[in-house]
Amino acid sequence: MTGVLLLLLFLARTPAERALDTQDRPKLEKIAGESTMVADNQPTDPKAQYQSALHNSLLAQLAIEVSDKNLGRAAAEAGIRAGQRAVKLKPGSAEYHRILGTLCGQIIPANVMAGLKYGRCAMEEVAKAIELDGKSSKAWMSRGVGNYYLPAAFGGGVNLAIDDLNKAVQLDPANAEAHLWLGVALRKAGRNADARKAIARSLELNPERKWAKQQLEKTPAQ
Repeated sequence: MTGVLLLLLFLARTPAERALDTQDRPKLEKIAGESTMVADNQPTDPKAQYQSALHNSLLAQLAIEVSDKNLGRAAAEAGIRAGQRAVKLKPGSAEYHRILGTLCGQIIPANVMAGLKYGRCAMEEVAKAIELDGKSSKAWMSRGVGNYYLPAAFGGGVNLAIDDLNKAVQLDPANAEAHLWLGVALRKAGRNADARKAIARSLELNPERKWAKQQLEKTPAQ
């Protein structure tokens, strides 16, 4: 991929995505908070609900990266409320189902017991997203991340996660986040060389992603 295309990918990233890239918590909290206020003031606007859900999902991801369970739980809960409204207002949107399923999954690392309540939501909403749009790289990535966290005994597991994340990468080779999660899953499976390759590719696509740099450092060469 040429330098020009990489620059275009970077410029296309939103302020919220850039805040996640650099783990700028105050900025991302501000963006998510403002989006939540807009969504609360415009309860019948599906786009406002989606933006709140999306920004809170990014904040929940940042919380996972910096190991802040309280922040993760609060962000996921706020996002779930908005995501549920978005899906109700526009049930035919694959992306709205995906973000709701992602949020339901993100609350679990912050509170394992919440898995009993939100685990089904995570699986069903992402499955609905794939049913509505089987070519969505983001939907397959969300399912892969869900399977990464879901134990094999409950129908998930790292091998299923790798399959889903490979699918996400095939559908959109420029999906830096899918490459990153693929690397994380490959490392969990003991495939360190492949993991480093996937994470390195993620950093080529998005050099500003601090968590990708941290994951690369944690991954042995062999």
